[in-house]
Amino acid sequence: MKILFTTTEVVPFCKTGGLGDVCGSLPQELARQGHEPVVILPAFRQALNSGRPIEPTGIRFEIPIGRKLMAGTLLRSSLPGDQVPVYLVHQPHYYDRPELYRENGHDYKDNCERFVFFCRAALDAIKLLNLGTELVHCHDWTSGLVPAYLKTELAGVPPYDSIRSLLTIHNIAYQGNFWHWDMELTGIDWKYFNWRQMEFFGNLSFLKSGIAFADVLTTVSPRYAQEIQSSPLGCGLEGILQHRRNELSGIINGVDYHEWNPETDPHLTAYGGLNYGVHNFAEGKRECKSALQREMSLPQDPASPLIAMVGRLADQKGFDLVAQLIPTWVAQSPAQWVILGTGEQQYHELFARLAQQHPTKVAVRLGFSNELAHRIEAGADMFLMPSRYEPCGLNQLYSLKYGTVPIVHATGGLADTITNLTEHTRLIGTANGFSFDTYNATALADALERACRAYDDRPLWEQLIRTGMQQDWSWNHSAREYTRLYQRTLTCAENLVCG
Repeated sequence: MKILFTTTEVVPFCKTGGLGDVCGSLPQELARQGHEPVVILPAFRQALNSGRPIEPTGIRFEIPIGRKLMAGTLLRSSLPGDQVPVYLVHQPHYYDRPELYRENGHDYKDNCERFVFFCRAALDAIKLLNLGTELVHCHDWTSGLVPAYLKTELAGVPPYDSIRSLLTIHNIAYQGNFWHWDMELTGIDWKYFNWRQMEFFGNLSFLKSGIAFADVLTTVSPRYAQEIQSSPLGCGLEGILQHRRNELSGIINGVDYHEWNPETDPHLTAYGGLNYGVHNFAEGKRECKSALQREMSLPQDPASPLIAMVGRLADQKGFDLVAQLIPTWVAQSPAQWVILGTGEQQYHELFARLAQQHPTKVAVRLGFSNELAHRIEAGADMFLMPSRYEPCGLNQLYSLKYGTVPIVHATGGLADTITNLTEHTRLIGTANGFSFDTYNATALADALERACRAYDDRPLWEQLIRTGMQQDWSWNHSAREYTRLYQRTLTCAENLVCG
């Protein structure tokens, strides 16, 4: 199959979150399985400075934006390994900026115009490059107008009349909503600006447009696909998602085990750790824990459980719950904490203060380091993810591979991937972590206490580690699910029976 990925984030070109990981890994796996994926993204400054070889194609085009024409060109590159072509929509007025979507805490005021241009340019590229695209896989709101153009302006126009579309919602909280007069910028007939299609509480919504017009919808976990069909996690779009529930499914994101594998991870040995697998994890994790404690200036105590958190320090990630209980835990529990990330100032101040007051129990790095994130996954005993909501989550999957037992709030992809330890799951050997259902500090404290008790039972703890390390959350599995969905979408279109 010939599949075009339209996205604004692709590792190693640019990323702000998990979207970039997905669009950098899934096309590679699809290519390994015999498909012909192509990726197109804006030529952001970050992408042009990524270090990947980029060359001009010589192709120039013009896009109508309201009553004006904006010119652009196409650049050519590829994903690492050179199996997957990557095209970049070059328009410096729109994309040569310090950040992708916002700067100094504020969205760029012309975001509607910037991504109207991208969606139309991506569709023009299909014809200009003679891609022979059968299906466009659109990602998040920034590509939301692609399915709308296919079903409105380009309906019945070759080669677009045979192209089908799939929209993946990575996080429904980001919707691309703009004032209603921006509808003029799209060039789409005003008749589609209605409550069933492009209008959202009086505004133009890119994401709702994509949901309304795409042939098939996915999210990044089965649980999240259910959660967004009701309030509050539907963020106002639960009605249209309920209406399209027969076309909506969830597929868990995969993990790139070339990048995240303790057996080959080069970051582990750099500070005195050890590469390890399921056959020697006891020795490997002991050495990596000792190395991490040394690197973070914590006492090298093998008996104290080491709890890690990596990511954005924000309420959505559950740091409001952590803030309620960590001062007491630090004072009363022998557990050590390692926290890596940046986010809201109140959490910067809280964790910096705790690290100063309890230097033998709390180590904090307010920033981000990919190398340190790898060493934390290997050296920690437990990985805490108490997210208020989590469409998929990747760190819990990294943790399973590295033998670091996850403790999670049972929401979205966390609920789909982490099996809570109970008497039943212990007996049948399916438990791989700990979870709590009610989003409050009491339930989180209970999950932490259960994990710390289990940590002292070495046979049980090693059973949890072994179960997690043996599970396969690679992109191989996820890509096969997407392939089946692509095939059903195209077959459905040929037979003219959808739903």
